[in-house]
Amino acid sequence: MFCKQCGHVGLGRRCTRCGGLMALRHDRVVVEKQPEAVVSMANISSNVSSNVSSSVSSNISPSVSSNISVTPGFSISQVGPSRGGIPVMTLTNDSLNIRIVAMNGAIIGRRKGPYVQFFEQHSYVSGIHAQLKYKSGTGWCVIDKNSSNGTRVNQQPIQPDVETMLKNGDVLMIANISLQVIIK
Repeated sequence: MFCKQCGHVGLGRRCTRCGGLMALRHDRVVVEKQPEAVVSMANISSNVSSNVSSSVSSNISPSVSSNISVTPGFSISQVGPSRGGIPVMTLTNDSLNIRIVAMNGAIIGRRKGPYVQFFEQHSYVSGIHAQLKYKSGTGWCVIDKNSSNGTRVNQQPIQPDVETMLKNGDVLMIANISLQVIIK
């Protein structure tokens, strides 16, 4: 099964990354990770065997696999400095060895989202802490999801459920973890 929102492969009714609804591979849904990175499930389902595992990438056609990497963490991405006009945002913390390439709509959290491996050992980060969004005209934004220990941009606390713009050079604090914002 695939998540209708982020494309994550898994079992159950809800995605373990973003909480979106899961769909059977033969459903004709569209998986969106970025507004311009759209992959039709019909393209994938004809090439993916019914046994979904980390070896599924060998069953995807070369034309599709250049845009999809199927590992234990299924992701959709495009190579290059910009994804169809959307600037690439990277969040880094060299001392903690964190380097995150932002995905539109992705959750940052200790229990949910595509970046769990970076935050699962940090007890001050909420299970669902914040969300990254790209909006044309505005740019990259962060939204605090009612986290216990808050989200800050340049040391200023942000309000829950309010989109706060991120600029190149900003410092994003997820609880007690400082992340440098790099937008190219």
